Amino acid sequence: MEKRYEVYCLADRHFYELPDRADDTDGTGGTGALFPTARRPVPDGWKARRSGDWLNLVPVDGTGSPRAGQPAQGWKIHVSATADTADKTASDVWDYCVPRGIPFKFVPAPHLLHLRDSKYAPRDGSGKFVTVYPAGEEQLHTVLTELHAILGGRPGPGILTDLRWHEGPLHVRYGAFAPRYCTDARGALVPAVEDPSGRLVPDLRDPVFGLPEWVTLPAFLEPHLAARNSTTVADLPYRIEKALHFSNGGGVYRGTDTRDGRAVVLKEGRPYAGLAADGADAVTRLEREKAALDRLAGTGAAPAVRDWFTVGDHRFLVMDFVEGRPLNSFFAERHPLLAADPDAGAVAGYTAWALRIHRAVEEAVAAVHERGLVFNDLHMFNIMVAPDERSVTLIDFEAAADAARQGRQVVAHPGFVAPPDRTGTDVDRYALACLRLALFLPLTTMFVIDRGTVARLATTIAAHFPDVPREFLDEAVEEITRGAATAPRSSRQAEAASSGPGDRPAFDPADWPAARDAMVRAVLASATPGRDDRLFPGDIAQFTEGGGLGLAHGAAGVLYALAEAGAGRYEQGEQWLLDHTRPAPAGTPLGLYDGLAGIAYALHHLGHTERALDLTDVLLGENWQRLPSGLHGGLPGVGLLLDHLAAATGDTGLRDRAHEAARLLADRLAAGQHRRAGLMHGATGSALLFLRLYERTGDRALLDLSAAALRADLAQCVRTPSGSLDVDEGWRTMPYLGDGSVGIGAVLDDHLAHHADGGPEDLREARQGILAAARSRFYVQPGLFQGRAGMVWHLARTTAPGATPDDLAAQTGAMSWYAVPYGGGTAFPGHQMMRLSMDLATGTAGCLLALGAAHGDGPPARLPFLQTRRHDVVTP
Repeated sequence: MEKRYEVYCLADRHFYELPDRADDTDGTGGTGALFPTARRPVPDGWKARRSGDWLNLVPVDGTGSPRAGQPAQGWKIHVSATADTADKTASDVWDYCVPRGIPFKFVPAPHLLHLRDSKYAPRDGSGKFVTVYPAGEEQLHTVLTELHAILGGRPGPGILTDLRWHEGPLHVRYGAFAPRYCTDARGALVPAVEDPSGRLVPDLRDPVFGLPEWVTLPAFLEPHLAARNSTTVADLPYRIEKALHFSNGGGVYRGTDTRDGRAVVLKEGRPYAGLAADGADAVTRLEREKAALDRLAGTGAAPAVRDWFTVGDHRFLVMDFVEGRPLNSFFAERHPLLAADPDAGAVAGYTAWALRIHRAVEEAVAAVHERGLVFNDLHMFNIMVAPDERSVTLIDFEAAADAARQGRQVVAHPGFVAPPDRTGTDVDRYALACLRLALFLPLTTMFVIDRGTVARLATTIAAHFPDVPREFLDEAVEEITRGAATAPRSSRQAEAASSGPGDRPAFDPADWPAARDAMVRAVLASATPGRDDRLFPGDIAQFTEGGGLGLAHGAAGVLYALAEAGAGRYEQGEQWLLDHTRPAPAGTPLGLYDGLAGIAYALHHLGHTERALDLTDVLLGENWQRLPSGLHGGLPGVGLLLDHLAAATGDTGLRDRAHEAARLLADRLAAGQHRRAGLMHGATGSALLFLRLYERTGDRALLDLSAAALRADLAQCVRTPSGSLDVDEGWRTMPYLGDGSVGIGAVLDDHLAHHADGGPEDLREARQGILAAARSRFYVQPGLFQGRAGMVWHLARTTAPGATPDDLAAQTGAMSWYAVPYGGGTAFPGHQMMRLSMDLATGTAGCLLALGAAHGDGPPARLPFLQTRRHDVVTP
């Protein structure tokens, strides 16, 4: 689970949303939710502007423009604060900076400060409450000295990216002042600073203080760096060997007690950071965990405490290392539905194992309850299974509480978070009910969107695991849906509801065009044409990548999918996209799926050719040749667009630029510069461009380049125990369309169609392994690029021998597992399954396009530049 998604779940119950749109606890969402300092009138000669969770104040000239002389980068000061000191700190900085004309910004509301310092907030932003922008090193020293006299010693989180000035709360780092961007080594758009040669390079914000190689630390900061470096764990009787986990509250480390050689776990708590919902910081939560473990001593349900100490201002709890593996780690290697045709014996064996594990977890939880405690954070990552796979130990007791207090949950995994009406031991009982289902189909994260999906999930489990007792499932459904009056109360009731009318009509992906119409209703119901930042809700990337405009996560992708699926035109949406690209916002990426190239492609596809060409001119005016080598945001997508528009308009200049992109990519391929594999970020994107140019020109060298690029990505694939060929990412294998093997297989299909003899044996064998990857019975997510919809799309068009209509029907039918009612229609959860999404890459638009490829009553729905279907290829 990617923890950064959690903060985007706070402002809206259906969709990922910017955290700064979350209302304060008083529910006003207006000025009452702001700090008093944030409600001050803007001083004469200053301009105030909200940007995300910041309120920026900048001195301006007579025309209202920022005063001249402000640098684009340099040393900046960050000030941390607690909830109690924040407004006073903001007021003091305001009163200091305004008379001196020093630009600054601060977090304007208490709930936004809490989010910034919460447990799973990004560590690079933790503690940053105020930012001050001095003009050069001399002013930096002056401001640090004078502000320290005002603020010095006030409590606040340490800022991991910065160097602390004396005891805080002032910190400093060198970085960007103005928003500028470049691509990093993985092709992602990141904040940038300018090096001495004038080149933009990533403004590194790792959670450790560092300097660009060309910057010298000022002499007045040297004692503070020495003080930072003097705090170490070298004198402890423990040898830290491996970091197991990091959060905003601190790290968890595996180590050895050097006195007796026993394995230990050290857990760190940072003061004032890692806040829980109740405001408790990491140190407070660590104190709670120690108290709980002391109370559970001798039960065997929890690790034993070994030590308790402080280093610097960080608190450490040392526990005995628990032998075994976390429960979640068993799923990838053991779950029978990861195979295309699960063996009945394997299904029965897994069922017996899962039921035994659940009984062991129930016994461990009962032991906790007998000591008068509630665990409060039960999920598959916090359950350690012993090597004999018969007993379990619970870990991570920082949320544990006295059962007699009947408190609510304050920290929870999204797949096991209890409804607000559950308190005390009922919180654990709810999690145990979720675990009954998650052991067989780990889709319980959907319950945070709609608990009404639980009975359908239980019915699906019963169909695939016939040895699971129906009472086992029905009891789970009853516990989870308690209080949700409109939901079916058992798996049997869900079966009855699915066969007739009711409040929750069943979604049948095979019933086309009814399924299409249901998805379209949901997509259009979600549209917000009155907003400027996005038209359709989607993945959290829409707030940073393409501004809600692009193909992957923005309006262009949704409008394209609607058109491709035969849903008709959404003219208001098209006008929104035209209005918001007149001109395109500064900083919009250039690529096919993240920016201008994809927007231009979609607008041309929808008939807005003039705007498409205007955006293409903007793209060509940038330094597009230095884009990365992946299709998502790099050269292959730009080259494909240029070739496409050249063919449509006859513009030979565009064709020349497309071939220039191909030459650059050929050079990079020869140099072995690809670090990732797959359609979106690997060499497969280059293979697609080479292939389409071959089809245009008949130049056999381009077909050979396509094969070389495909082999570069196939070299990063491995065979899994189920026989599929997946991309190997080192810590996991990926079968998916975007970053996995199926995306490679899509281009491989088109490449092999140009070989009359069927093509090279190694490529044909790889295609069969990729076909197996698309036939698994289980995928965690529904989306197009990282889920089941991508398998539907691939099976609808693959030319691989052995692909059958039954394979396609099985994957299509299973799309119903994820369907959620919304807006009078049907929507699908996005990435991480915590909120619905409407975008192409992760959400409902992508599911619509995939099902349109499988069941369309007209021309099949296509992805850009992957238009061919079975036995329907372009031959030069």
